[in-house]
Amino acid sequence: MKYCAATALSLSMARSGSAGAETPDSEERVKSVSPALAKFQRDTLQGDLWQRPALSPRDRSVITVAAVIARNQTALMTKQFNLALDNGVTAAELSEIITHLAFYTGWGNAMAAVAAAREVYQQRGISAAELPVADPQRLPLDAVAEGLRVSAVENAVGSEQFPGLVAYTTDVLFHDLWLRPALVPRDRSLVTVSALVANGQVAQITFHLNKAMDNGLTQQQAGEVMAHLAFYVGWPNAMSAVPVAKEVFAKRSSVSSVTR
Repeated sequence: MKYCAATALSLSMARSGSAGAETPDSEERVKSVSPALAKFQRDTLQGDLWQRPALSPRDRSVITVAAVIARNQTALMTKQFNLALDNGVTAAELSEIITHLAFYTGWGNAMAAVAAAREVYQQRGISAAELPVADPQRLPLDAVAEGLRVSAVENAVGSEQFPGLVAYTTDVLFHDLWLRPALVPRDRSLVTVSALVANGQVAQITFHLNKAMDNGLTQQQAGEVMAHLAFYVGWPNAMSAVPVAKEVFAKRSSVSSVTR
């Protein structure tokens, strides 16, 4: 079964490149530089990691797309964008992931992703009519959770010292970006957590991992996110996120046992 799944993924990934073109990480091209790396890519990444059942192929694509954009890994963007579309991420969702990551990884990274995605969309015949509108009807705001977030940000940052940052965080990030409907809250959280781990932003993981779990990500899935990201953002970043994740799990478990 593992062989069949790996073969299907390999065929899907082959279709993701331009017809007849050798992608930057195609096995023969990698083998010409590092036979060992080519073997790890074939056997471990494609033959094992992407087949693990704790996350769907679509989830793995969401995580991987977030990681390569966060780290501005342009060599992987075209292939991973195509694979994401093959795995069920819609063009509208990919567009929204890029928009979201402009705020969490920087405008330059988003613009590099725009260039890669534009070519993918053109090759697939995806038109602007299929993409999220600039000003959609926003999702409803959770007033209680938002009140707690506003208080936490004001206490941590200080509205008097950094009024612009506090205002933009509320008005643009959480009252606009996070309420755009083209990504469901769980996906938006999955993208954010993946980007934070990718860039070693451990101080921000506690809030966003809790938010992700509130939005439906399970502890088992969160653990699998770290395993997947280790290959795409490096072991040090994944391992640095683990103590933070363990603390989140422990506190949520403690609260859960008290409320039973």
